[in-house]
Amino acid sequence: MQALPRLALIIGLGLSAPAMAQNSVALEPGLAGAYLAARSAALSGDHREAAIQFQRVLRADPDNQAILADAMLALAAIGDWDQAASYANRVHEDSFDRDFANLIEQVARIRAGDLAGASAAAVEMTGAGPLVDPLLEAWLYLAEGDMSRASATFEAIIDSNSPVAGLVPYQYALARASVGDFEGADAILSGEVYGPLQFSTRSVQAHAQILVQLDRTEDALQLLNLALSQNADETLFVLRDEIEADPTRPYDFIITPEEGMAEVFFSLARALGTEAGTTLPLIYARAAHAVDSGHIHSAILAADILSEAEQYEMAEDSYEMVPRESPLFVQAEMGRSEALFQQGREDAAIEVLHALARDYDNLAAVHTALGDALRREERFEEAIEAYSDAVNLVELDQQRYWFLLYARAISYERSDMWDEAEADFRAALELSPEQPNVLNYLGYSLVEQNRNLDEALNMIERAVAARPDSGYIVDSLGWVFYRLGRFEEAVAPMERAVELLPNDPIVNDHLGDVYWMVGRFREAEFQWSRALSFDPEPEEADRIRLKLDLGLDAVLAREAGTDQ
Repeated sequence: MQALPRLALIIGLGLSAPAMAQNSVALEPGLAGAYLAARSAALSGDHREAAIQFQRVLRADPDNQAILADAMLALAAIGDWDQAASYANRVHEDSFDRDFANLIEQVARIRAGDLAGASAAAVEMTGAGPLVDPLLEAWLYLAEGDMSRASATFEAIIDSNSPVAGLVPYQYALARASVGDFEGADAILSGEVYGPLQFSTRSVQAHAQILVQLDRTEDALQLLNLALSQNADETLFVLRDEIEADPTRPYDFIITPEEGMAEVFFSLARALGTEAGTTLPLIYARAAHAVDSGHIHSAILAADILSEAEQYEMAEDSYEMVPRESPLFVQAEMGRSEALFQQGREDAAIEVLHALARDYDNLAAVHTALGDALRREERFEEAIEAYSDAVNLVELDQQRYWFLLYARAISYERSDMWDEAEADFRAALELSPEQPNVLNYLGYSLVEQNRNLDEALNMIERAVAARPDSGYIVDSLGWVFYRLGRFEEAVAPMERAVELLPNDPIVNDHLGDVYWMVGRFREAEFQWSRALSFDPEPEEADRIRLKLDLGLDAVLAREAGTDQ
């Protein structure tokens, strides 16, 4: 889905900026420390710590309107809707933050089953916000058994200039399917009524189930296979297997108004994106899961948002909310492994993937993730084994598996198994002939081995054409010119590589070598000195110091055994 316009973030959603963004907050004596700690945590995205500290302030100053807003925001962001709701009723009706309090209270009504109260608030536009309320209102009419008013509400939003109008056909289709109107739902999802809808895993799930109800099993399977060729979401694999096993599988995607309202919040969270910040989409994802605890995609979305915000401990907790029986458990565990990695808990991260590989040994993605983690830790021989397990589970004629071969090739190369590495690099290029990473790595490796230099130059030139702003690839181009003895031609790409990667020791070292070969000795020494300042590997550092002491010619002669 495309991100909603920035105007929707600022005005249309009815969510105000947190009070912490204001210039000053009036505080009772002795609360400045807790407030500053809360504000710092909130600004860094640590909503858990922010909630603790803001509540500490509120215990001493319970009616501070600015702090109430901040506390509600932090609590909603960590999914503590009960505590957030306990503060919402303290917010004054004329408060700048009343809109956000309304959202908290609307979620609380829906969770408590007070759909009549939620409907009244939506009609009065005092619920979840002026763009959200009409969508919720439609589902709430459906809860009352009034499909006619629900349909009229959906259609009115579609015909309006609302920033969320593009999200509504999908919601409308789900509403129709929930009451058994599968023909009407299919007409919308197929694009017949409102034109093509934006692709998403959720819409494919819904549409495939709807097609099954219309006795169009083959169409459902074809739709799923097409989607799986673009996105290997495990829920789609599971659904495909279920339909193949039972062509009469009942529809169960969205069957209650509460589930429909959860999907509203989830869809908005995805549509918002994180360009304007992670807090609001996180809150909507949390709301979706609060309204429907079975909405597993929303738990994973919240975890993904937290990971993007570098709040890895909270992300880990959110991934752990996915139950083992869910088709998304494997995806969640791989996300949790990455969150552990980012916390510096590498062994725990790898153990999560080892456990997955044992329990789900038929999933190539699991073995690939394990290989990636092991390669990341430079455990290359173990990585080769994991990648090979993945290779044995896939059909290698599909283009998307170029990366699997490429990753195993790197592990082979780092294990000094060049023949196997070259075979995988070339097989990856057969799948994706112009893939710049493969072209560059293979080309650079050939250059380092002083083999097939013309072929290597061709590969690297193609890689540069595809990625002209990649410092490493441009460095490779300069280096192959150097290896070919075409030193003047090497200068420009090596200088460009240093512009792109000014703090890389290898690139600066390479430029020093090129400068030396064209007689620019003082500049060469300057680049080698720069390279040393960027903490190269010990062996490389020793060689650079030797060049500074003796000059490149003497070092090369010594290495060739021709020095006197």
